[in-house]
Formats: sequence, C-alpha cells, structure tokens
Amino acid sequence: MIEVIVGVVCLVIGAAVGMVFSRSSLNTKAKFIIDDAKKNAENLIEKANVQAESTKKEKNLQAKEKFLELKSQHDADIQSREKKMQEAEKRTKDKEHKLNDELSKTGKLEKDLDRQIADYAKKNEILERKQQELDTATAKKVEILEKISNYTAEEAKAELVETMKAEAKTRAQAHVQSIMEEAQMNAKNEARKIVIQTIQRIGTEQAIENSVSVFNIESDEVKGRIIGREGRNIRALEAVTGVEIIVDDTPEAILLSCFDPVRREIARLSLHRLVTDGRIHPARIEEVVEKTRKQIEEEIIEVGKRTIIDLGIHGLHPELIKIVGRMKYRSSYGQNLLQHSREVANIAATMAAELGLNVKLAKRAGLLHDIGKVPEQESELPHALLGMQWAEKYGENPEVVNAIGAHHDEIEMKSLLSPIIQVADAISGARPGARRQVLESYIQRLKDLESAALSFDGVSSAYAIQAGRELRVMVESGKVNDEVASQLSYDISEKIQNELTYPGQVKVTVIRETRAVNIAR
Repeated sequence: MIEVIVGVVCLVIGAAVGMVFSRSSLNTKAKFIIDDAKKNAENLIEKANVQAESTKKEKNLQAKEKFLELKSQHDADIQSREKKMQEAEKRTKDKEHKLNDELSKTGKLEKDLDRQIADYAKKNEILERKQQELDTATAKKVEILEKISNYTAEEAKAELVETMKAEAKTRAQAHVQSIMEEAQMNAKNEARKIVIQTIQRIGTEQAIENSVSVFNIESDEVKGRIIGREGRNIRALEAVTGVEIIVDDTPEAILLSCFDPVRREIARLSLHRLVTDGRIHPARIEEVVEKTRKQIEEEIIEVGKRTIIDLGIHGLHPELIKIVGRMKYRSSYGQNLLQHSREVANIAATMAAELGLNVKLAKRAGLLHDIGKVPEQESELPHALLGMQWAEKYGENPEVVNAIGAHHDEIEMKSLLSPIIQVADAISGARPGARRQVLESYIQRLKDLESAALSFDGVSSAYAIQAGRELRVMVESGKVNDEVASQLSYDISEKIQNELTYPGQVKVTVIRETRAVNIAR
C-alpha cells in the first residue's frame, strides 16, 4: 500500500510538473506569433504608406497636366475668338470702303444723269417745236383738201374706213373659203394615200405572219413521203386538219396556210409526229391528227387555268377558261394576244388600285377584253360586242361585260371600269416594240439617231428618248458656243431627215452648259 500510495503521489506530482512546463512552452509560442504578427502589420503599414505617397504624387501630376491642357485649350479659344473678331472687323472695314466707293460712283452717276436729263430736255423742246410746225402744216393741207373735196377730214376718214373694211372682209371670206376647201380636199387625198401606203407596206407582212407556218423537213425524200402516191397523203392531211399545205420549190420546207392558228398548230404537230414515226398513210394521219387535237385542247385548258391562277382570278366559267387558253395561239398586229391580255389585266389592276376601285374586277375585265378575237366559228360582229355577248352568256359581272363591249366605243360606257380597260388596252398596244416592229429594229433605230448626233464635232454624248421622238445632244462648252449650238441643232435634224427612216417627227435638243466648281474646306 505504501508503495502504491507513493506511486500515485509521484504520478500526481509528475502530471502537475508536466502541465506547468506545457503552459510555459505555449506562452513562449504565443509570444513568438504575436511578435511576427506585429512585424507583418508594421511592414504592411509601411508599404501602404509608400503606395499612398506614390499615388498622391501621380494624382498631383495628372491634375497638373489636366490643368495645363485646359489652360492651353482656353488660350486657343481666346486666340480663335480674337482672330474671328479681327476678321469681322476687317470685313466691316472692307464693306465701309466699298460703300464709300459706291457712294462716290453714285455721285458721278447722278452728275451724268443730270447732264443727260438736261440734254434730253433740250432735244425734247426742239422736237416739240418741230411737231408744232408739222401740225400747223398738216392742218393747212387738210383745210385746203376740205375746200377742194367738200368733205371734212372726219367724214373722209369714216368713209375710207368703211370702204376698206367691206373690201377686206369680202376678200378674207373668199380666201378663208378657198383655203378650207383646198385643205379638206388635200386632207382626204392625203388620208387615202396614207391608208393605201400602209396597206401596201404592212398588209402582206401581217397576212403572212398571221396565216402561215413553216414546217422544216430534212430532205426531199421526206417531202415525197408526206405528199404520198398521187398526193393522197397530203389530201388526207388537208381534209382532216382544214389547213392548206403548200409544197413548192423551197428546199427542206413546207408551208401550212390557215387563218385559224389552232388548226395550223395541230397540222404542224401532226406532221412532226408523222415524220418522226415514219408511217405516213391516210389511216395513220387521221389517228395522229385526232390525238394531236385532243392534246392541243388539253393544253389550251391548262394554259387558261395557269393564266387565271397567275392573275388571281377565281370563279371563271370553264368555257371562258378555254377561250383564254386559245389566246395563246392568236396574235394581234404581231403581238401575242394572251400576253397582251395579261398586260392589260395587270395595268388595269394597278390603275384601279390607285383610284380606289375594285382591283379583282379590273383584272377580270382586262383579261377578258379581247376574247371576241378567238371565235371557233366566223362571226360578223365586232370582237368587242362578240366578247361582251360571251361574257354575259357565261354570267360575268355587268361592269366586266360593259368594259369588254365598250373598250372600242361600240357601246356606251356605264362604269369607271370601262375607261380604265380602254386606256390599259391602248397602253399595252402602243408601248415601243409591242406591235408592228421587231424589238431589234426599234433598238437599232435609237442607236442610229444617237450615232447621227455623235458624228458632229463638239458633241460629247447623245440620248434618244421618248421612244425615239426626241434626241438630247450634250455638247462641250469649250468647243461649241451658243450660236454654233443653234446651227448644230439644225444640222443634226437635217442629217436625220435625209439619212434615217423614222415614224412621225424627231425633236433635236442641243444642251450646252458651263460649270464653275470650287471646294470649301
């Protein structure tokens, strides 16, 4: 027990001694940590002070630079204002000098004017004196004449005036009457001459263009097979298609003549199929022509449907759709009828939209306005009235019916849509290149007009405008003065008149301008 007690006591004493030593070591470490923290804090404070000092110096430097910049800008503004004030003062002084000069000139002018007024007064005085002498002499002469003729001057004047008036009136009436009779006679003769010349120049061409198609073949052997033994094949083809087939000496070509363009197209396609197939005899001809006719009819309906879909027209009668499709194979004065009708529809729709009218009705009337030109059977009615009857028969709107019938003034116009269709039809037919001339020839005529002007010296450029009715010529102002420009206009017009062929008349305008150019900086 004693040993146990002694052990326990020793253990307690050892623990107490250990705790004392451990506390002392902890205090020593804490002290070291605190000292390090203080040193670090002092270093950070010192670094912060140094950085703050450098930042302060930098800001002071920037402030000084900004101040100097503002000061220099302010000085520049002051100098600019002073310069402007000096310039304004100089301009004011210059104006004062000019005003003084003008005043001195005005004084001189006033003196000259006074001198001229005095001279004029003297001359006027002399003139009045001479006029009085002349009046006195005239009065004496009139008095002598009155004594001789027993007439006063007023009576003689009145009688003379009446006599002259009656004579002049009689002569004028006779002259006017003769001029009117001569003009009427010449106008009728000139109108007949123009119509005859037009028929001579255009009639044959239009008849050939509108009634003949050319079918090309490879050799004369094929031509013989088309004709057949004793001409039986060609007679069968003419009987089935209703087209006259002309076989002449033209190599590798056969002419198909018929006023119905649909029949001509059927005959042309049938011939193409027969030649391609190689079997040409009457039975085969009838079979091929029947198939081709059905194909053309289907194509006509398809073209009509596609046209009304493109134009956004709905509810059109099937017969009218078929008539619209037939327009593809008809031309009017060299212009395709379907294309012309589409143009009229679009133009009329644009005009109706601008005027606040029904756009759909305008398109409908524009497309159908020429349907009377494609009858399957001959009719004695004008095409406008025939088209009006068809439109009325197939239940079209009364405004559309009236527009179709009135677009050539066959009937009275009853709505605003009718004159729009008439104007649209005229615009489509009258535009340059649409009718009676090929586009290439139209362009060539404009080029010839410009070339004629460019051939003269001093011309820089030339432009044919207004469909060739006017020629604008630009000249170099250094080479051509105003008098030469007037002569140049005459020379160009003479050259055009003598060397070129053109419809109507051509107005030649020569433009000369002088430009003075300066640049403000």
